[in-house]
Amino acid sequence: MTNVAIIGCGLVGRAWAISYAKGGMDVVMWDREADAPKAAINYISDILGELEEYDLLNGATSAAVLARISIEDTLADAVKNADHIQENTPEFLDVKKEIFAELDAAAPDNCIIGSSTSAILPSKFTEGLKGAHRCLVMHPINPPYVIPAVEIVPAPWTSDEVVERSRQLLLSAGHAPIVMKRELDGFVMNRLQGALMEEAFRLVDKGYATAEDVDIGIRDGLALRWSFMGPFETIDLNAPGGIRDYAERYEQMYIPIFEQSNWRSDWRGPVMDEIEKDRREKLPADKLGERAVWRDKNLIALIAHKNKMKKELGS
Repeated sequence: MTNVAIIGCGLVGRAWAISYAKGGMDVVMWDREADAPKAAINYISDILGELEEYDLLNGATSAAVLARISIEDTLADAVKNADHIQENTPEFLDVKKEIFAELDAAAPDNCIIGSSTSAILPSKFTEGLKGAHRCLVMHPINPPYVIPAVEIVPAPWTSDEVVERSRQLLLSAGHAPIVMKRELDGFVMNRLQGALMEEAFRLVDKGYATAEDVDIGIRDGLALRWSFMGPFETIDLNAPGGIRDYAERYEQMYIPIFEQSNWRSDWRGPVMDEIEKDRREKLPADKLGERAVWRDKNLIALIAHKNKMKKELGS
């Protein structure tokens, strides 16, 4: 049995707890805020029933998965038997440095220590640690109990063996690891998302399209294919001779687009007034939380559908 310690029980930590527990692992939760783990357990209990309804608990019952999750009062007790630690503290470098020093000192020698940070390079908070070789970033796409992709980002001193063990751990929990060869600002997902968001802001900023038109283009266009294929597979299937044929046919179309994109829209500038107005007309501010629940329910249903189609059509 693999033992996982969840350090920090906010939205990301509790989502990880569900993910690892439904993957058959024993999970221990700890947070500096004494009430946070109990609140997380209550949240998890509510979510598990819905996941069971959609057959997303690997055949287990919600009660069986919940029974795999426990709480410890001290960090030392939480990590003493851990094979893997998933850290989920706030996105501040000084906080990461402090907690990783504590974890490195308290964790068993063979325990991997992964951070859920979405932006801080692992070298920034692991340099100089005795166990720096076992530290890395394991950044989920939230919520990880529904979305399989997870970025593995090694520091320059992270050992290859630790990277591979982390990859295998994620696979055993039902995840789809993205293994970076070396660290880079933004990792993979934020760089891809950032490139798309930059163009979305530019299109609205210069009056070529409304925010809703851009959302339609992704939601009812590109995302339909991207929900089961990546961009390279998409273009591999969009030309008779495959990906090289696509590049030969269409690269010239993209060259002037790239040249026209060599500037940044100020996301907090005047364009934000237009985008926010558009969004608030579609969704009042007091409905944001309700819509987030709607989003998560759609994600659960989408993943259930994808799992069904993989069984019927193959991946």
